[in-house]
Amino acid sequence: MPTRRSLLGLFALSGTAGAFATPSFAGLLRASFVDDQSAPLRAIAAQRGIVYGSAVGSYELRDPEFAASLAREAGILVAEYEMKRGVIEEVRGRYDFSGIDTLMAFAQAHGMAFRAHTLVWHHRNPGWLDAAVLAERDPALQTGYIDAVMRHCKGRIKSWDVVNEAISPEDGRSDNLRNTLWLQAFGPGYIDAAFHAARAADPTAQLVYNDWGCENSGDKHDRFRAATLDFLERALARGVPIDGLGLQGHLQAFGPPIDQKKLRDFLSKVQQMGLKILITEHDVDDSGGPSDIATRDQAVANASRRFLEVVLDNSATEAVLTWGLSDRFLKPSGWRETLTGYSPRALPLDADMQRTPMWHAMARVLATG
Repeated sequence: MPTRRSLLGLFALSGTAGAFATPSFAGLLRASFVDDQSAPLRAIAAQRGIVYGSAVGSYELRDPEFAASLAREAGILVAEYEMKRGVIEEVRGRYDFSGIDTLMAFAQAHGMAFRAHTLVWHHRNPGWLDAAVLAERDPALQTGYIDAVMRHCKGRIKSWDVVNEAISPEDGRSDNLRNTLWLQAFGPGYIDAAFHAARAADPTAQLVYNDWGCENSGDKHDRFRAATLDFLERALARGVPIDGLGLQGHLQAFGPPIDQKKLRDFLSKVQQMGLKILITEHDVDDSGGPSDIATRDQAVANASRRFLEVVLDNSATEAVLTWGLSDRFLKPSGWRETLTGYSPRALPLDADMQRTPMWHAMARVLATG
């Protein structure tokens, strides 16, 4: 049975695959990772060519217990908020990379890859941006920012969420695009411009379109899946350099279960386009359920398991990131939960840094399918 020391030794000596520094554990039995309780998720995932990681904020690294758990479990990091434009360029033309540099230094020190979220979004922008974009209509307000950020991080970030959440069929457009300030100022071509600017800034980086809504069940999500496929097909036909689709993977423990067949069919069509698939923000909201922790934990684990069974069955999938590693930093999501003293249990580690049933569900799917 492999020990943690032997696994990490193999991790350091193994080769690379895909866009990330992902080790290959050829010759080790997958089942052994499930039985070996010392194996971290990063090693369990790596043995099948998947990189596992987590979103993190630099404030979390000031917690030594959390930092040690993150270094053990994660093979890739993404910034929780410190790569959003409202943080990096709070003052126009003045870039603050201190937070992201801290996170990238931690990743490098612990043998982790890094991915970026996000360059173009309609939320979490600096207060000056909306008025400037709509008044000046200067494309450089988008493409110049992309160039500056990517060149600062060039060679240190393998994968970028270039455009985030640009699709919204409910907005009523024939192209299903969300009615954002970018669309109002520059029309649909803002998406093409963003990806071309990103490719020019770092030709070797993986460029990802990231969104939510493709994972869940119901007519609304059926329309979203169809809109996403149409968006990707049209963009690729125009020569837009999109390398992958990011599925955020925000699930509900006590909502309708995912339709595994529909999700599998959707991912198969994405793969046929030649795109990679990344799970970029996975967590499971357990609000609205019973107060019994064991029941909530099992529902969270089941939701994660059903989702990852399908995603990991597709050979185009190369990364699974959770939106956080530990419940320690989560806050109740609603007034009912706040009043009742409810503590969310949505992630692989609980508030005491102990592995949850979700961790074990993820480990088993990663190890054995």
